[in-house]
Amino acid sequence: MAEFAMTIDGSPVTGGRLPVLNPATAEVFAHAPACTPEQLDQAVAAAARAYESWRRDDEERRAVLRRAAATILASVGELAPLLTAEQGKPRSEAATEVRVAGSWLRYYADLEIPRELVQEDRRGHAEVRRRPLGVVAAITPWNYPIALALWKIAPALRAGNTMVLKPSPYTPLATLALGRLLSEVLPPGVLNVISGPDPLGALLVGHPTPRKISFTGSAATGRLVAAAAAADLKRVTLELGGNDPAIVLDDADPEAIADALFWGAFANNGQMCMAVKRVYVAQRRYPEVVAALAERARTVRVGEGSEKASQLGPVSNRAQFDRVAELVRDALARGAVAVAGGAALERPGYFFAPTILAGVSDGVRVVDEEQFGPVLPVIAYRDVDEAVRRANGTEYGLTASVWSPDLERAAAVAARLEAGQVSVNVHAGAVRPDLPFSGHKASGIGVENGLWGLYGYTDVQALTRPAIGR
Repeated sequence: MAEFAMTIDGSPVTGGRLPVLNPATAEVFAHAPACTPEQLDQAVAAAARAYESWRRDDEERRAVLRRAAATILASVGELAPLLTAEQGKPRSEAATEVRVAGSWLRYYADLEIPRELVQEDRRGHAEVRRRPLGVVAAITPWNYPIALALWKIAPALRAGNTMVLKPSPYTPLATLALGRLLSEVLPPGVLNVISGPDPLGALLVGHPTPRKISFTGSAATGRLVAAAAAADLKRVTLELGGNDPAIVLDDADPEAIADALFWGAFANNGQMCMAVKRVYVAQRRYPEVVAALAERARTVRVGEGSEKASQLGPVSNRAQFDRVAELVRDALARGAVAVAGGAALERPGYFFAPTILAGVSDGVRVVDEEQFGPVLPVIAYRDVDEAVRRANGTEYGLTASVWSPDLERAAAVAARLEAGQVSVNVHAGAVRPDLPFSGHKASGIGVENGLWGLYGYTDVQALTRPAIGR
């Protein structure tokens, strides 16, 4: 059975045993280290030591990050199988995730940070500088462990910070392997990767040294992170959940949009914060849209991620599998109809049939809550004002989409939606390294990606001086 090591101060560190299950079999296939409080202190101290030199040379940082990006892109064949084994997603999707993660790092390595000059005249000079915070802590989830780690690593290190990174205990292996790979490129202590079960995350958040916490996960946990970080005024970036709506207007062609709409909901088995979680369809298009989505749900190939033909894998862990099953049972008991799926598959592992629910509406848990799995409720509406009101009628505001061949009309509807990212005729089309990703309402605090994300890892310093020669 494979054993993995953490990376602390550039060196491999073991200790303790955290079992890791393959969700396709529900069996333990490897062990990760379980970080002790003493090892956590060592990781944070290593990051603090490395910060003093890492922060100084911007051009050297950029050169190192380019080499790190090349290392990741050359390691797809090593990281993708690990990611599939621990998370469940098809191998092709795992490989794409690793490649995208490498491109995020390359984007930040190449990003020019503009000089913010406020005054330069005979009266004097004034400029605004961006200074790194110091040691930052990052906590990543189990759905996209490598991609979301790089969403944090890339801007934090580019800005001159050092980091201690903790992946989810469900999916630590690929992140630990990433840490070992990058230890061959990054100076010791710049990136420290630790692993372990709860309460390791709470210990990291509460540690006095990190000046910022970057967390991706549920809104409930995000509230706990924010409260703990407030005790010593740590900065926070919280990328939390979403109950993301898609609105299909009455002029949309159901067959033309069905593939993109289906995969907007079911990519990664629906385990995406920015996945479509509920679809509002104009009444006259409702039967056609339901039928088109159901056909795709019935014919998509579900299997182990290691099998080449698989398009969807298992739900990633038992807790999430049980939640999906509970939400579907509740909806069916309250009058919903499963026009596709509706139950777990009869096989080992955490496989749930891709499910389309019709005859369901607001007030049912699967509509009101974030299901985070292979289940999609489809809801009819009478007019656009009603659709917008219902789409906005949630505590979340992460992503949203509008579907119509009339692009101006769709964009006008999209502008009314309370979400950090809105797209027309595609879902999550604004998720790019050069665009801000942020949640409204309970979907988060702060910004990731682009120059805005990098600025979140900095303090602002105003510098003034007399004009030269005066």
